[in-house]
Order: sequence, then structure tokens, then C-alpha cells
Amino acid sequence: MKIAIPLAAGRLSMHFGHCDQFALVEVDDQTKQIIKTENLQPPAHEPGVLPAWLHQQGANIIIAGGMGQRAQQLFAQNDIKVVVGASVLSAEEIVQAYLDGSLQTGSNICDH
Repeated sequence: MKIAIPLAAGRLSMHFGHCDQFALVEVDDQTKQIIKTENLQPPAHEPGVLPAWLHQQGANIIIAGGMGQRAQQLFAQNDIKVVVGASVLSAEEIVQAYLDGSLQTGSNICDH
């Protein structure tokens, strides 16, 4: 499993389309342990570009602070599960909480 986390200054970016990097965190499904984390520079943000690019990178899940409905649909079309409402933490903290079932999610802060 590979989880994508949009980052700004090394922590979760609240608006995924405005991030400066994506952490791609590879996880062992059985042990629920992080295998490796890779930070990648995303392509320019345009509708549909990031979901397709993350799909090409092998992402299965994206965890974000906020994301518009259209973006969520585009991720679903690329077979990427969307989790929104995460708090500003490091990628590893977010992924570990997700794996442990303790990830706190609030409101989707994006309304477009």
C-alpha cells in the first residue's frame, strides 16, 4: 500500500493543490509498518493532473486536510481512496495514526 500526503514545509498542507511536495509512504499491509517514505515534487496543479500523477506513482490512498468534491471524484476515478480532515502533522505521524486506526479527522476545510 502506498499513501500520499501533500506537504508544505514538511507537514501536511491543508490544501492539497497548494503543496510543495508529496510524501509517498510505502506501507506493509500485513505488519502495518512504514517501509519507506519518498518526497516528490508534484507537477503543476491543474484539474486532473495530480490524481493521474499520484496513480502513476502507485498511490492507493491520499490523506489531506481539505479537498474539493471534484478533486475527490478524480481521485476515485484513479482508484485512490480519499481521507480528508486530517490535522497538520508530519507524513509519518499521519500514516502511523491511519494504520493504528487512531487518525483524527475533522471537517473538510475545502468548499470548492
